[in-house]
Amino acid sequence: MNATGAGPVGIKVWSDYVCPFCLLAEGPLHQATHDLDVRIEWMPFELRPHPTPTLRPEDEYLPAIWARAVYPMARRLGVDLTLPTVSPQPYTRLAFEGYQYAAGHGRAAEYTPRVLRAFFQEDRDIGRPEVLADIAAELGLDQAEFTEALATGRHAEAHREALRTAEAYRVSVAPTIVIGERHRIEGVPSAAQIRKAVLDARADLTVGSGIDACGIDGC
Repeated sequence: MNATGAGPVGIKVWSDYVCPFCLLAEGPLHQATHDLDVRIEWMPFELRPHPTPTLRPEDEYLPAIWARAVYPMARRLGVDLTLPTVSPQPYTRLAFEGYQYAAGHGRAAEYTPRVLRAFFQEDRDIGRPEVLADIAAELGLDQAEFTEALATGRHAEAHREALRTAEAYRVSVAPTIVIGERHRIEGVPSAAQIRKAVLDARADLTVGSGIDACGIDGC
């Protein structure tokens, strides 16, 4: 808890592991908040849930959007990433069930950025359980237990509940960032946008906490 007694500002980031803009949003997010009292929570959102066909890198769309938008933004932000060659792109349900396992073991904050980097910087097929298990082991999680959890669908219902939360927030694009439950940013934000929203939300929390008010027992 910070000096105001209001607690950290909550930041929810809805992302999908096959969205390069979610990886690109990580830098501005941390740049803006590194010295602020925040709680960042990565939230699951499937852009193309099964059985919707996923995209293929050899088709026209992906190379075009990467040339027009992804690569220029990556160069501007100083992020090294490459259009993955995995074809068709993987479904991400299994990776998100892995996220639920990681969250239950205190590794949620590390898991999502690591899976994004595995796909966009290492060209690994994050739809494969063994790839996800290797990532889990890197994060200090029990690889055998993680593999068993994916195989048995132990966290399938938790993932479905997370998707229902995305529906409740009317999330339709990735990334979608909600700061302090009142500031909403869709797409890759600038660090300045995030910082202003966090500071505004902090002001709201301070007012709501009654720091500058008198009660019946005095001031």
